[in-house]
Amino acid sequence: MKPTDKIRIAVLYGGRSAEHEVSLQSARNVIQYLDPAYFEIIPIGIDKQGNWFVGHDVFQQSLEHKSVPKLQHQDKTWFTAEWIGKPTTGQQVKDIVLNKNGGALFDVVFPVMHGPLCEDGTLQGLLELANLPYVGCGVLASAVGMDKDISKRLALLSGISVPLYQSIKKSNWQHHQAKILSQLTSQFSFPVFVKPANTGSSVGITKVKTEANLESAIEEAFRYDTKILIEEAINALELEVAVLESLDSQQDPIVSVVGEIKTKHEFYSYEAKYIDEHGAELLIPASITDDLKEKARETAKQIFLALDCEGMARVDLFMDKNTHQIYFNEINTIPGFTTISMYPKLLEASGISYRELLTHLIQLAIKRHEAKTNLVRSYSD
Repeated sequence: MKPTDKIRIAVLYGGRSAEHEVSLQSARNVIQYLDPAYFEIIPIGIDKQGNWFVGHDVFQQSLEHKSVPKLQHQDKTWFTAEWIGKPTTGQQVKDIVLNKNGGALFDVVFPVMHGPLCEDGTLQGLLELANLPYVGCGVLASAVGMDKDISKRLALLSGISVPLYQSIKKSNWQHHQAKILSQLTSQFSFPVFVKPANTGSSVGITKVKTEANLESAIEEAFRYDTKILIEEAINALELEVAVLESLDSQQDPIVSVVGEIKTKHEFYSYEAKYIDEHGAELLIPASITDDLKEKARETAKQIFLALDCEGMARVDLFMDKNTHQIYFNEINTIPGFTTISMYPKLLEASGISYRELLTHLIQLAIKRHEAKTNLVRSYSD
C-alpha cells in the first residue's frame, strides 16, 4: 500500500481538563499501536490554554514535559479558539485544511482526551460542525455520560439501580449552605462520597466519614465543577465492563468479560489509579460467580444502549457485597487507553487485541460519518 493510500488519523491529546496528563499516556499507546500498514498518524496536541499544535515533534515535547507545551512562536499554532470570528488569510485556511501534498490533512479524528471540554460533547460538537469523522460517542451520549447526575437519572428510568444520591448546584450552595447541610445529614448515613458531577479519573472526589468533614469536601468538589453529587458509600466490589459497538448495526454491542478493581486506598482515587503503582489490583475476570458476571454484563449493555452510546464506553458498576445487588456507578465514553488500562485489557481478555480494537473503532467512525453524509440537509416541497 502506498503512503498516500493510508487513512490519515489525527490523534487528539491533551486538552483543558484536570485529566490533561493522563491523556498523554493514552495517546502514546494509541500512536504506538495503530497499524502502520493502514494508517498515517498525525498527533494534534491541545495545551491547557486551548491552543492546538500539530506534529510529532510537539508530541515528543509533550511526553517529556508531561503536558502539551505552549510554543513560543505563534506561527506554529495550528488553531486557537481566539481566531473564531476574526479574519484569516486564505493561506491560513489552506494550511489548516490541507497537507503539503494538497490532500486533506486527516481523514479521521481519534480523540484520546478525558474530562470536561474533551469527552463531554464539547469537542464532539466541534468535530460535527467541521464535518469530520471521529472515534467514539456522539455529542448527546458524550454529554450525558460525563454528567453523573443525568446519566444516573436515565439509568433509573431504564430500571437500573443506582446508589442513593443528591445533586447540588453551586449557586444554591452559596446561598443556602446551612439548609443543604441539614438536609444532607438527615438524608444520608456516613460515610458518603462527595464528587464533582462532570470529572473523571476520580478528580475532586472525597470519601467523607463524619459530618464534620462534609462542608470542606463539598467546597473541594466545587473547585472542579458547578454541580456536585453526594452519594451513599456502598460496601461493594467495584466492577468494570468494556462495551464496543458492533460493525454490524443489526448486532448487539460487544460486551467484554467483567473486571474487578481491588484498591489498597480508601477508594479508587486518582492517586490509586495514576500515582501509586501498587495502589490497586486489576482482576480479569472478576472474582464473582458466573451468574453475577452475566448480570453485570447485561447491565453494562443496557446502560450503553439507554445512553445512546456509539463506538465505545467503559461501564463502571458496584456490586453490594451483602445483597449482590448490581448498581450503576458511571460511564466513561473515552476510557483510558494505555496498555494497562482496563478498557483495552478487558477486550483483549475477550479476544480483541489492542491493535484490532483501534482499527475497529476507526472503521466505526468512518461508517457513522458516511451514514450522516447521506442525510438530507435541506427541505423543499
